[in-house]
Amino acid sequence: MPSVSQRPHRVVVLALDGVYPFELGIPNRVFGTADGRYEVLTCSLDGQPVRSSSDFDIAVAHDARALDTADTVVIPPCDVLSILNDGLPQSISAALARVRPGVRLVSICTGAIVVAAAGLLDDRPATTHWNFADRFRAAFPRVRVDPDVLYVDDGDILTSAGATAGVDLCLHLIRNDHGSELANMVARRCVVPPWREGGQAQFIEQPVPATTASGTATAREWALTHLHEPLTMSDLATHARMSGRTFARRFRDEVGLSPGRWLIQQRVFRARELLETTDLSVDHIAGAVGFATGTSLRQHLHEAIGVSPSAYRRTFRTGTPA
Repeated sequence: MPSVSQRPHRVVVLALDGVYPFELGIPNRVFGTADGRYEVLTCSLDGQPVRSSSDFDIAVAHDARALDTADTVVIPPCDVLSILNDGLPQSISAALARVRPGVRLVSICTGAIVVAAAGLLDDRPATTHWNFADRFRAAFPRVRVDPDVLYVDDGDILTSAGATAGVDLCLHLIRNDHGSELANMVARRCVVPPWREGGQAQFIEQPVPATTASGTATAREWALTHLHEPLTMSDLATHARMSGRTFARRFRDEVGLSPGRWLIQQRVFRARELLETTDLSVDHIAGAVGFATGTSLRQHLHEAIGVSPSAYRRTFRTGTPA
C-alpha cells in the first residue's frame, strides 16, 4: 500500500465519442485491483455523457481538466473512422495539449489512431488492432507500425493491439512500476494470464485468395488437397499448364507471395486447424501438412505467429478433439 504521504499514481482515462465500453473499463479494472497503488479517473472532453459504440451513453464524473493532474493518460478505442476521414477535431487536440510533458500516454486498440493523428507517434514504433493496420499505415506513414505484437512500449508512449491486449499492456505497466509480484497478483484477481505468449499475429484472419476461373487458382485448389505431399513449384506449374517462369510470375501477381512461401503459409494454416481440433502429436500433424519433421513445423509456426505448437493449442483448443 502507498504511504500516507505518497499519493497513488493517477491514471486518467479519456472517453471520446463512440468509445468502446469494454476497453474503457480495462484501466479501472486492472489498475484498480493493484492494492491502492493507482487512482483511476474517467473524463470526457466536457464532462458530459459520451456516446458509446453500444446502445447506451456513458456518464463520467470529470471533464478534460482531469488531464492536467494525470501521471498516466489512457485513450481507449472510439469512433476513429471520422478521425481517419476528417482529421483530429480541435477539441481533442486541445485536450491532449493539457497533458504535462513527461506524462505517460497509453492507447488501447484503435486509440492509437487518436495519438497518431495528434502527431505524437511520428517516427516512433506503435501498434493497433490488426484489422486497422493497413489504414493506419496509409494515414500515418511516419509511424513505424507493427501489427503482429500485443503492445509496444516506447517509454513515455505505449500502444496496444485490440481489446484484451489492453489488459496485457496495463499488467505490463504494473510490472514495470511495482514488479512481477504485484502484476501477478492483479492478474490472478482479474482471472487473466499475467503474460501471454506470442503477439496478435496468431489472431489475424488470413483467408486463402478467392478462386477465379483462370490463372493459378486451379493449381492452388489442387495444392490445398495435396499439402501432405512434397509439392514443388514445378508440380504446381504443370497442374496449371504453364511454364515455370510464367507460373511464378502469375502466381506472385495474383497472390502476392512466391509459390514456396504460399505453400508454407497454407501448411501452417492447416497445422493450426489440427492443433485446435485434434489430439494429434506435433510430429503427426507435421507429416499431415507436408513438413518433414515436427521441428520444421515448430520453426515455421514460431516464425508465423511467435508461439510454439503446445502454446497455440492451449490457447485455441476448442470443443471435443476429433
